[in-house]
Amino acid sequence: MLKYVIKRILTFIPMIIAISLIAFIISINAPGDPVERLTKSAGSEGTADEQSGASKKEKQEIRKKLGLDLPIFYINISNLSVSDTLYKIQDRSHKDNIKKLVHKCGNWNVVSEYYKSILTFERKSKKLIAEEILIQMYPEIDSNQNRKKLLNDINETINQIGFEVGSLCETSESNLIDLKLNKIQSFIDSNSYLTHLKTDFEKTKKLRGDLISEATKWKTYIPTILWYGTKNQYHLWLFGNGKDRKGVIRGDFGISYIDSQPISSKIWDKIGISFGLSIISILLAYLVSIPIGIYSAYKKDSKTDRITSLVLFILYSMPSFFVGTVLLLQFANPDNLSWFPVSGIQDPTIFDPEWGFFKKLSHRIPYLILPIITYTYGSFAFLSRIMRIGMIDIVSQDYIRTARAKGLGEKKVILKHALRNSLLPIITVFAAIFPMAIGGSIIIEMIFSIPGMGLEIFTSILNKDYPMIVTVFTLSGFLTMLGYLIADILYAVVDPRISYK
Repeated sequence: MLKYVIKRILTFIPMIIAISLIAFIISINAPGDPVERLTKSAGSEGTADEQSGASKKEKQEIRKKLGLDLPIFYINISNLSVSDTLYKIQDRSHKDNIKKLVHKCGNWNVVSEYYKSILTFERKSKKLIAEEILIQMYPEIDSNQNRKKLLNDINETINQIGFEVGSLCETSESNLIDLKLNKIQSFIDSNSYLTHLKTDFEKTKKLRGDLISEATKWKTYIPTILWYGTKNQYHLWLFGNGKDRKGVIRGDFGISYIDSQPISSKIWDKIGISFGLSIISILLAYLVSIPIGIYSAYKKDSKTDRITSLVLFILYSMPSFFVGTVLLLQFANPDNLSWFPVSGIQDPTIFDPEWGFFKKLSHRIPYLILPIITYTYGSFAFLSRIMRIGMIDIVSQDYIRTARAKGLGEKKVILKHALRNSLLPIITVFAAIFPMAIGGSIIIEMIFSIPGMGLEIFTSILNKDYPMIVTVFTLSGFLTMLGYLIADILYAVVDPRISYK
């Protein structure tokens, strides 16, 4: 058995790597820019230029901290036309557009110069200020009405040219590029205050022509393998850098998009709450369901079996949100029976974190009774039916009839010989506890305002907090493997015919 367990644990290694790789792929392909999300709520004081500079510096620091300034993986299988520094482009939409241009042109140098010329032109166009242009170009305007109209026209022109230039960084279709360049040309030709942009614009137009005239499409057909070593995003995400970040292997799952807090500091207490509720619920469900299943199998098709089945299936058909709400209205309502607290798992006004375990437990028990009932009741029918079917199948076996023929008591036949073998289906269900516990129950935790993982996952999905979602995915995968290992061990414990080598 020990040898088998060691082998199974060793197989965890490639599985964990596969799970982590899938989780990493999900995280890097999630919609939106994580840096934009993390800096979205941050505010700055000062002028627009000062805010822009501060925001840019802050984004660079966050990007470096998250490792987004590194290549994605250890290797990159690409073609001869792609540069090994493409990962340094921060904007995802710009990066995707450059990839398309490189694929069409095959000449990285020309594409790179074209992209740089657009950025230069964009920076200069952003420096256009309508008020300054108006004072410089039309000093003789005295009428407020004419002044306002001219100011609006200049602002509209600046906004339009800014939009067209910015969209060039995200456009790879030839006809659209030409259309936007023609629009910009018309703006420059029809407005004298844009004349100083003409030199940069002509350079951009020339490089646009070079994309066609100097294309080396053949390079896109020659595969290349780029090796980046351990300085890549996946390695940092998995192992950390030993300084600012520890990596997934050591429990660091990144930073939450909601409040910029480390995921590891947010989840462990919540996991403990959800896991504890799930474990208590499952243990109670098994303690109740197994005897019911045994008795129903022993009294198969009797009046008691039918009544028990009817009651259990009525409970099973009742949705948890309905039962939870009814329990709150009946037993946590001052207008009816105020036996239990309405919400939460403790009273924040008197709860002391320094209390001992049993003191904390006695304080929390009244808060947990209604949630545990809501967690548990639906499992009775499911588990008892599995136990009943398994027991009926076993008691019809030849060795059970032989045991009875030898004169063994019915109680000993059922509890000693039949029970252990009929537990195999129950153990299979038990293996799913661990991944289920990590996710908690969203509906029940919302009804009773329990600060567990179910409520946290629901909030994360609403706010597109992908690091938290990926963390739950990774932990669920690991706990699934652990659950099936424990199930395999329990198979051998309850059934001597099963042995592992």
